[in-house]
Amino acid sequence: MSTTPEAIHSYIAAGLECTHLQVEGDGQHFQAVIVSSAFAGKRLIQRHQLVYAALGDRMREEIHALSMKTLTPEEFQG
Repeated sequence: MSTTPEAIHSYIAAGLECTHLQVEGDGQHFQAVIVSSAFAGKRLIQRHQLVYAALGDRMREEIHALSMKTLTPEEFQG
């Protein structure tokens, strides 16, 4: 069974407090816009690590390709 954008949305939302979260994809490749105050003061790799932590083992087992745009609320509004 392939993973859906809605499933990835719920996985991220359950593990990371987001003010905006949008996930699109075709079952193989996904794109996400993730806005969270948890990203404040963090470099890009640290932001991605927070998302990977929220996804846990699913990143290896279910999700084959995920491109992310990770923003703070201030960056998103800007």
